[in-house]
Amino acid sequence: MGHTDCSPLRMTRKQETALAAGALTFGAVLLSRRLRAARRFDFRGASVLITGARGLALEMARQLGQEGARITIAARVDRELERAKQDLAERGIDAATVVCDIGNRDAAQRLVREVIARTGRIDVLINNAGVIQVGPLEHMQRGDFEEAMAVHFWGPLHMMMAAIPEMKHQGGGRIVNISSIGGRIGVPHLAPYCASKFALTGLSDSVRAEVAKDDIHVTTVCPGMMRTGSPFNAWFKGRHRDEFAWFAIADSIPGMAIHASRAAAQVIDACRYGDADLTITLPAKLALMINGVMPEAIATLMALANRFVLPQPTGDGSGDHRRSGWQSLSDAAPSRLTTLTERAAAENNQLPH
Repeated sequence: MGHTDCSPLRMTRKQETALAAGALTFGAVLLSRRLRAARRFDFRGASVLITGARGLALEMARQLGQEGARITIAARVDRELERAKQDLAERGIDAATVVCDIGNRDAAQRLVREVIARTGRIDVLINNAGVIQVGPLEHMQRGDFEEAMAVHFWGPLHMMMAAIPEMKHQGGGRIVNISSIGGRIGVPHLAPYCASKFALTGLSDSVRAEVAKDDIHVTTVCPGMMRTGSPFNAWFKGRHRDEFAWFAIADSIPGMAIHASRAAAQVIDACRYGDADLTITLPAKLALMINGVMPEAIATLMALANRFVLPQPTGDGSGDHRRSGWQSLSDAAPSRLTTLTERAAAENNQLPH
């Protein structure tokens, strides 16, 4: 009898608990959306500095310029900047270009000062400049790691240290750091790239917490594969032609890589609303999720790929010399299997230096 009387009560309590949890969840979602909407930033007339002049950087400059932002793009290679400036001008966007090596602290500081001298402020900083070195660890040297760290870690650090005081003075700003899925999950044959991107991810997340009080919103972006044409200007070691072929073919597989324009739109939207974090592409999101609950499974898959799929070291010193994608063409790439990557290279200023 007592058991019969308690059952309805027990069910009622469960229902009340479920309803309360549902209400709290719904309220949290509504509050999150309202807070996000309140952070909305209008790019019209904003001073935007983007490091990099090809690939994702160029596509972001196109889209932000079309929204009325005042664009400055900076890169190490003058010819890349000239082509990017012409591309933007043909779209009605009058962008300023600056030759700069952001790995040099003094150069990064001069770049920020130049932007402020011309536009009066710096509202948005997008740290996008990148370098990709591909090949077995046996062929990677200290200089490869130093270069990756200079571009992916020290460069963004120099830029942020120069821009943040100005943003504080003007009452706020937006910073976007383009890391990578390789900055959250280690990938074989990309050791310098992954090491430096992991460093950038940690830097970006740490800085975010410290500058939030100053109304400076820092967004960490971790894309999966993006179809920007980047394999052609990546650097390859070891069996460089085979390394380039697998990279270019993977970049062309439908569903594996996202078009540059779609990736840029997602980054800009995250910046607009001051989102803390953005992971781009479904494969990247799935990999992160699986790695979070089953890291051993991801580690095993990476080890198997390294052993049975990726090219092996040359066995001598011939693979220590690096070559660009343009210097690593073969019958396999370019080919029908790399058509989408070739098209992206033509669209996004991925021409030989």
